[in-house]
Amino acid sequence: MPELPEVETIARDLNAAGLVGKTLTCARVYWDRTVAEPSVPEFCRLIEKKQIAAVGRRGKFLVIDFSDGGHLLVHLRMSGRLHLVSSGAERLAHEHVVFAFEDGSELRFHDTRKFGRVYLMADAERILGRLGPEPLDPMFTPRILFEGMRKRSRRVKPLLLDQAFVAGIGNIYTDEALWEARIHPRRTSDSLSAAEVRALHGAIRRVLRRGIKNLGTSLGTGKANFYSVARRSGRNRDELKVFRRTGEPCPRCAAPVQRIIVGQRSTHICPKCQKLKGFKGSRDQGSE
Repeated sequence: MPELPEVETIARDLNAAGLVGKTLTCARVYWDRTVAEPSVPEFCRLIEKKQIAAVGRRGKFLVIDFSDGGHLLVHLRMSGRLHLVSSGAERLAHEHVVFAFEDGSELRFHDTRKFGRVYLMADAERILGRLGPEPLDPMFTPRILFEGMRKRSRRVKPLLLDQAFVAGIGNIYTDEALWEARIHPRRTSDSLSAAEVRALHGAIRRVLRRGIKNLGTSLGTGKANFYSVARRSGRNRDELKVFRRTGEPCPRCAAPVQRIIVGQRSTHICPKCQKLKGFKGSRDQGSE
């Protein structure tokens, strides 16, 4: 699933490609379920003549703002991608929504697994307002993170994956941040000391910034893999220390990286660097 660095890369690519200022002529929908709201006929009717005023990101959502105050939210889920092409380009399999512009270009939503969703909304805060703080925002301080963790008694990894707690972090960057901070993912949030939370806060920001600098993480060459709008693979795979490195030596201590399950999610740890201490049963519920 594309996470904060991947969606940020897409937003930056779209801005660099000159999407701001373009005016839509229509949208063509080839898989109705991709449109989460409103209904497909209403979606296609309302999108006409909208001019793009800004392109940004909130959590894992791509946010396109229109000059009339409306918003298009795009959640890529597991395998969504966006391609900017000319109108004459052949439509590929799995291109489920096509946005056509007055200048003859098209923005196409490609999704092999069909889990991605788009929302056309007058009030984006109905969805975005449910999200937790942005981990790279200056307002997201170690103190804020510590206070949030002390109020809960949940395993650390599922809590970090909960988008209502902190927005944009997924499986890849959670595993990497916990390894960097030397914290076992099964630790309960209220068992972490202030020093451990400071280390985790710094690790979260470093791994996310590294991911953005490297244009995201692409893990293979399959059709469901992450590619930017410019059709580039992310370079961050080579920077991963434990994620999908099962059996390889930990870069810090050389112990073999292990794969475990935490909150029903595949998880990668160094059993020597990330000791399990202060563990007690806890709830893993939360939204991703």
